[in-house]
Amino acid sequence: MDNTIPPASNESSSPPTPPPLPPVFAAPPVIAPPPPAKEKRKGRGWMAVALIALVLLAATWTHSVVHFFAGMADAEHGGRGGAHFEEVVVEDNDAKDKIVVVDVTGIIAGHDFDGSGQNMVKSIKAQLDRAAEDHAVKAVLLRVDSPGGEVLASDEIYRAIRDFQAHSLKPVIASMGSLAASGGYYVSAPCRWIVANELTITGSIGVIMEGYNYRGLLDKVGVQPMVFKSGKFKDMLSGDKRMEEISPEEKKMVQDLIDETFGKFKAVVREGRTAAEKQNHGKGRTLIPDWADYADGRIFSGQQAYDNGFVDELGNFDTAVKRTLQLAGVKKANLIEYHQPFVFGNLFRLLGKADSQGLKVDLGFERPKIQSGRLYFLPAALWR
Repeated sequence: MDNTIPPASNESSSPPTPPPLPPVFAAPPVIAPPPPAKEKRKGRGWMAVALIALVLLAATWTHSVVHFFAGMADAEHGGRGGAHFEEVVVEDNDAKDKIVVVDVTGIIAGHDFDGSGQNMVKSIKAQLDRAAEDHAVKAVLLRVDSPGGEVLASDEIYRAIRDFQAHSLKPVIASMGSLAASGGYYVSAPCRWIVANELTITGSIGVIMEGYNYRGLLDKVGVQPMVFKSGKFKDMLSGDKRMEEISPEEKKMVQDLIDETFGKFKAVVREGRTAAEKQNHGKGRTLIPDWADYADGRIFSGQQAYDNGFVDELGNFDTAVKRTLQLAGVKKANLIEYHQPFVFGNLFRLLGKADSQGLKVDLGFERPKIQSGRLYFLPAALWR
C-alpha cells in the first residue's frame, strides 16, 4: 500500500488569476487656439499712389489731345504741317545760350515713308523756324548721316538752311557722320562750316534716274501691252516699250533733264563754298581750281574731301561743337534738340496702316525706298 500523499493541486490551493485589464490610453492634450491676432489697421498709401497715377494719366492724355488738335489746326491753316516740338537738353553746360542740333538721317524725302506721318522737309524747316525765333539760340549744328535722296526734298532743305542763315544771321555748321554723300552733301553745301571725319564717305556729286524695262519678259509670257496716248512722248520711260521703240529724241530729253539738275548741284556747291570762304575770312578750306572734275559721281573719303576743299575741317562731332561755339562767338552753350512729343493721333494712324504693311523680308540691310521715274541724289550702288 502506497502511503505517499499526492501533492496538493494548484487549483485548489491558489486563487484564480484575474483577467488582464484593458490598456488605459491618455486623453489627447487640449490645444487651445491662439488668441486672435490684432487686425492691423490698413493704411491709405495705396489710395495716394492710385490717385497720383490717375492724375499723371489724365495729364498725359490732355497733353496729347492738345497737341493732336493743335497739329490738325496748324496743318489746316498752312502752318508747319502739324510739327510741334519740345525742347530737350542733350548736354547741359550751365549756360544761357543754346546750340540746336538738327539731324538729317537716312533717305532724304519730302513725303512719309513709314506711315508715322512725319515729313523730313517740314520737320527741318519747323526746327529752323523755332531756332530763328529763340534769341538764346546762337547757332545750329546740322548732324548729317545720309546717303542722299530725292532731288526736290534735298533742294528744299538746302534753301531752308541758306535762308535761315541769311535772315537770322546765325551760322549753321555741318557735322558729317559715316555717310554724307550726294544729297547728304547737297544739304551740307550751304553751311558756314563743314566738319567731316577723315573716314567719312562723301561726295557722289551727281544725279541719277533709273527704271526697269520688262518688255522682254512680257513677250515671253505672251502679254501684249495696249497703249493709247495723246502724244508720242506721253509714254516716256514706260517699262513695257521695246528698246528699239525708245527714240533718240526721248533719250535726249531725259538726259537734258539730268544735265540740268546736275548743273544745279554744281551751282549749289560752288555758291555754298564761295560764300563760306568769304564769311570765314580764309580760315576754312577753298575749292581747288579743278574741283568740277571730281563732281562726276565718284565718292571720296573725308580726307580727300578736305584736300579738295569740299569740307573745312577734319574731326568728329565734338570738333564740330567747338567750332560752332567759336563761330557763334560764345564761350559755352547748352546743346538742345527739338523732339516731337507722342500724341495718340499718331498711334491711331499707325494702327490704321498696320494691315497694309505686307510681308517684310530681312536681307541684313534696308534698301532705300525709291520710286521709278524720280530724280535722286544717290550713289548708284544703292539702287541695286
